[in-house]
Amino acid sequence: MADRHETNKFKRLVFFNRFFRSEVSGSVLLLICTVVALAWANSPWAESYHHLAHTKVGVSFGDHTFKLSLQHWVNDLLMVLFFFVVGLEIKREILVGHLSSPRQAILPVTAAIGGMIIPAAVYVIFNSSGDGARGWGIPMATDIAFAIGILSLLSRAPIGLKVFLTALAIADDLGAILVIALFYTDRIIWEALGVSAFFLFLIFIASKLGFRRPGIYIGLALCVWVSVFLSGIHATVAGILVAMLVPIRSRIEPGVFLARLSEGLNYFQRTELTKESMISNHTHLDVVEDLNCATGEMRPPGLSLEHHLHPVQAFFVLPMFALFNAGVTLDSSTLSFPPTTVVLGVVAGLLIGKQVGITLFSWIAIRFGGAVMPEGVNWLQIYGASCLAGVGFTMSLFVSELAFDDPGILSEAKVGVLIASLISGIWGYIILRSALGKEGE
Repeated sequence: MADRHETNKFKRLVFFNRFFRSEVSGSVLLLICTVVALAWANSPWAESYHHLAHTKVGVSFGDHTFKLSLQHWVNDLLMVLFFFVVGLEIKREILVGHLSSPRQAILPVTAAIGGMIIPAAVYVIFNSSGDGARGWGIPMATDIAFAIGILSLLSRAPIGLKVFLTALAIADDLGAILVIALFYTDRIIWEALGVSAFFLFLIFIASKLGFRRPGIYIGLALCVWVSVFLSGIHATVAGILVAMLVPIRSRIEPGVFLARLSEGLNYFQRTELTKESMISNHTHLDVVEDLNCATGEMRPPGLSLEHHLHPVQAFFVLPMFALFNAGVTLDSSTLSFPPTTVVLGVVAGLLIGKQVGITLFSWIAIRFGGAVMPEGVNWLQIYGASCLAGVGFTMSLFVSELAFDDPGILSEAKVGVLIASLISGIWGYIILRSALGKEGE
């Protein structure tokens, strides 16, 4: 039993390290696209940037036309893939990862709750009423790619700290998704939502019946997206709903898998297998196909999808989102002094609220909730991680788009996100480098 526990722990660590490295590399491209968007939007060619973002693209069905701007296609369709991968990450962590047991989950989940409640409360202090009141969800978010990317600069950071920050950010993503679904939906069309539930049910049935053709699932997922889009709930929620139906465990039992492997290998040991034998001996080809099918059925669908789609999310979806959403015009109205209450609320929420909320709730979880400090981690490192969590960026910009229709207030919110994320990233790096001493160099 102990050996099995150690093996599972090793597998989780291997998968985590692969996930961690992909987030780090993706954050570099995300930063480049952010800089390009800002530079382009504040250059002599700024008009071409805004023209591109608002160019309408769509499809026609007879007399009916469905068009969205390129920015909306990115935010409403491409980001569905982002949320689909996030949903797979959440499901994996809850079922088999670092949130799979109460003892493991208490600290990061409690810290994430504090990192959402306190920043929202800080924002409300500055914007309890008026046009900026809807933005309370903006400072609740953490950008996992940037936060992990900055932490990766400290090569000697303990694995316990990396796991804590990653699990916290994933729990934070789940909270942000619930906030989007519950509080940033103005009107729900229940008929359309019922249609989406029907297509989700078809996906569930297809999965249970063992259908393996990707086209079936892609078609049904597009139907879910369209129906959720028409329901009034933000279309990206469709990604989470579909992800929750993807199996995270193998389709067949390990014993069956091993028996099929053993049978196939024994057959080949009794016969002469060559590169040409499968052409003349169809039984060889059948056995190879069976081994391939057995391997495919043993591979967990959720983990396989996450493995294949994570690079697409990290190297295409998020950079495109940054390119079309980070291009804020920096002028006297957005950089006014004193800052507007929206800018102050976002900056204070991400910069101060995250630090206070995560550190305080982590202490409460350890002091009263039965949580334990991760191995090799101290309180200064927890505080440093809470500073990095103030890098809201992707999710904060996304919530800003949902919160505000007024272009002026939206620009103020985005400026606040960019300022707070920059300061939080630098301050968090300084704190963690100090906490790690020479080991962090």
